[in-house]
Amino acid sequence: MTTAQEETTTSRSVAPFARMPVFGIAALLAVPLALTASSYGYFGDELYFLAAGRHPAWGYVDQPPLLPLLARAMDTIAPGSLFVLRIPAMLAMLAGVVFAALIARELGGRTRAQAITAATFAACTQFVASGHYLATSTLDPFLWTVLLWLVVRWIRTRRDGLLLWAGVVTALALYVKFLIGGFWIVAGFALLICGPRELLRRPMLWAGAAIAALALVPTLVWQARHGWPQLSMGAAISNEVGEIWGGRLSWLPQVLLLAGVPIGVVLLGYGLWRLLRSPQLRSYRFLAWTTLALAAVFIAVNGRSYYIAGMFAPCWAVAAVELENGQASRWWRWIPTWPVYVLSALLMLPAALPVWPHSWLAKNPALPTPAFSFAEVGWPEGTQSVAKAFRRLPDPAHTAIVGESYWTASALDRYGRALGLPEPASPNRGYAPLVVPPDSARDVLFVGADPRPLLGHFAHLEPIGTVTTGDAKPSVLDGTPMWLATARRQPWPEIWPELANTGA
Repeated sequence: MTTAQEETTTSRSVAPFARMPVFGIAALLAVPLALTASSYGYFGDELYFLAAGRHPAWGYVDQPPLLPLLARAMDTIAPGSLFVLRIPAMLAMLAGVVFAALIARELGGRTRAQAITAATFAACTQFVASGHYLATSTLDPFLWTVLLWLVVRWIRTRRDGLLLWAGVVTALALYVKFLIGGFWIVAGFALLICGPRELLRRPMLWAGAAIAALALVPTLVWQARHGWPQLSMGAAISNEVGEIWGGRLSWLPQVLLLAGVPIGVVLLGYGLWRLLRSPQLRSYRFLAWTTLALAAVFIAVNGRSYYIAGMFAPCWAVAAVELENGQASRWWRWIPTWPVYVLSALLMLPAALPVWPHSWLAKNPALPTPAFSFAEVGWPEGTQSVAKAFRRLPDPAHTAIVGESYWTASALDRYGRALGLPEPASPNRGYAPLVVPPDSARDVLFVGADPRPLLGHFAHLEPIGTVTTGDAKPSVLDGTPMWLATARRQPWPEIWPELANTGA
């Protein structure tokens, strides 16, 4: 297709934005998010962001700086408030409903198509769950959705100012996660192959890229000064996906579950199919190939399944527009009906949000719960258990606390100060450079299952009990062994780099 043809076919007018149904759907989503925002407790990553935010920097071993700084800001506004901490996550998902509907509008969708797209976003397990946590997996897919709306709108209007805004959104996304860079690389190849190639020739696109690159300089300088730790972090996450998430074979089933059953899965597949097959959607075909290529890359590198979630909205939007226009066969037309959305919501809510009372979990282990609900439970109780063990030590004034995992150290940092515990350290992932035990610490209380990295650095190592969280179960900390290492043999500046190398 030539540039002139592209201009003709994509400069069509669009229907009005369906404010009432779209905002109504966003309001419906706000209800469960608000009601469950303070349920259970902090998620392990949220505790880490709070701990990292107390050590502000232009970068961290495992991520750019935006999430820790945002967590610190929200906790400064309302110290200790789970609800306030999670307000950015809730707002991002509610805005995601709106931007998904706007993508459908740019593709020619009228009220029904916009409402279908918005409702599918609001019934998506990944996005509803993301609204409950302040995490990179919340803000990153949302920013992808905004970026894709800008790109789709540019294809229709050819307004180059949109490309500058795309650069701003990209810069913001890069401060959440570097993953958006992979999107642009893959999308660039898809545009070269499928078009519209005109996008790659627009000076404003490259001006937007310059904005993103310049904004990223401070965190790139930080990474360079610290030996590019983000590169080794990628390998650690890949290993973690293989051990915990089931690896490559489970990647696609996880994506389908995260998209939402049945409505999200069906419209995702149908939208991809129509992007690949419909002549009317040729200008947007690169989105399908970008989605498929990114999926192949994430599977190859053992990436997490939610990495692809940012590509859901345009696929849903295409499916909704095709359904509204009567392009779909009768077999598909029953999909976006209210009984299907009710079924999707009933299946999605227990898997996405902590809808059950906390007291039910230990008594009813068969209840469907969010995948990481166990990581919201037991942190204060576990810290109290550690504090009791710490007070019984022979020389607590000269004993450091080291958590095996960054979640453990983050929980001890959050709740331990009020109990008289010293600032904890951990050699695990991004926590390692945040805190190094002081020279005055001759002994270590180690909280974790595997104290073997301490062997050789201390004269004695012995078990002193396990962490208990009482009725707060199931939880991460319950049953975690505690160890006492005494008589340190080397200075901490020699010990800590070795421990950090084994704690990734």
